[in-house]
Amino acid sequence: MTARGIAALMGFEAATLIVASTLHLAGAVNNGKPPFRPDRAGIAEAIIAVVLTAGAFALARGRRRVAVGTVAFAIAGFIVGLSMTIRGGATVDIAYHATVLPLLLITFAVLVRIRRQPWERSR
Repeated sequence: MTARGIAALMGFEAATLIVASTLHLAGAVNNGKPPFRPDRAGIAEAIIAVVLTAGAFALARGRRRVAVGTVAFAIAGFIVGLSMTIRGGATVDIAYHATVLPLLLITFAVLVRIRRQPWERSR
């Protein structure tokens, strides 16, 4: 897989987060119970989307380590989010986390497994 392909996958993951964030902040998904709070979920998803987007741009500029860190951040956020949604979220939220988390794990594995590639800038 090329850097461009990985960056595109990260962009797709960020786009799903933007949609989820918008739905939560607009109150469209609001049928959970504590500890799930749609407003907090929406804010967290927006932050993770920004971080992932920054990682995709960093990867496009040859900064694989930065991309690895941003995907790790997203995975940690998804694990926290999944723990909240399992305890009080709506089924659609659980399904979303259970679907995108494996994509993030695959993205992370690809980024970690590839060593220095021709598309990475040398230091």
